[in-house]
Amino acid sequence: MKAVICRVIGSPDLLEVGEHPDPVLSAGEVMINVKMASLNFPDLLVVQGHYQVRSEPPFVPGGEGAGIVSAVAEDVDSVNVGDEVMFTCLPAIAGAFGEKVAVPALSTIPKPPAMPWEQAASFHFTYGTSYYALKQRGRLEAGETLVVLGAAGGVGSAAVHLGKAMGATVIAAASSDAKLDFARSLGADSGINYTSEDLRARIKELTDGRGADVVYDPVGGDFSESALRGLAWGGRLLIVGFTAGAIPRIPLNLLLLKGCEVVGVFWGAWLGRDPFEVRENVAELAAMYDSGAIAPQVMEVFDIDRQDEAFSALANRQVTGKVLLQISR
Repeated sequence: MKAVICRVIGSPDLLEVGEHPDPVLSAGEVMINVKMASLNFPDLLVVQGHYQVRSEPPFVPGGEGAGIVSAVAEDVDSVNVGDEVMFTCLPAIAGAFGEKVAVPALSTIPKPPAMPWEQAASFHFTYGTSYYALKQRGRLEAGETLVVLGAAGGVGSAAVHLGKAMGATVIAAASSDAKLDFARSLGADSGINYTSEDLRARIKELTDGRGADVVYDPVGGDFSESALRGLAWGGRLLIVGFTAGAIPRIPLNLLLLKGCEVVGVFWGAWLGRDPFEVRENVAELAAMYDSGAIAPQVMEVFDIDRQDEAFSALANRQVTGKVLLQISR
């Protein structure tokens, strides 16, 4: 099959497109002919060797996509050949950037008939992560104030959408005015440019001195402590990732002084721990999509042969919403 191949761990510049052996179907799995796959920040970490789970080269990267089921294992009765599905490749974040992928049947969800393939390939990972973060980990309630760092990225833009759908006042924080304009187009009530403005001071100003109830942080670096200092009493700082590169060291006395929480968000690990709640979240997300409250924002679709341009856009933080690879037509 044709695929993006990682033969050497390191720079995404070393990735190549070529022929790779077809995956083998195992018990509990389904084979999917992949139409679209989306890039997420963990894809970059995987090929650099920085992700929590490592794959041994040569391997096909990619953690999320959408396609048509072409075969099912004998013990699978929940998915049928011909089903149009969205899928994730967890926990390894590998396999989606090839023409075929074998994944556990439980890692697929039906694609709504009216959902375009581009949105289907962009939906499960980002909205699944952000909804789990805001609902289960952040306990976000209607009327609360949510600050979203990295608000123009994949999970960040999903968090903006979901925060509004859940009835929160949403403050978007991003690295440029253009990215803030994009976040406002998704419904953000106000914005903070954290490259030119003091994040903590602006959070306090925009909340009339009270602070934020919840901060969604996929960025890390120095912004995490500033955001923590901008929390209200009893606030929750959600640690989603570290796109800034540096893993922050938080002064623990701040948690005592604010009566606040710093909460880890590892959606991929949670998926296998509470399947009932996972199904409940998926159903609620589908209802939000059907109502028009949420929809993945696709910046650009690259042909698989242009995977280098897609990875470059992701690595250089030029992405607003999602970038995708067209794997097959």
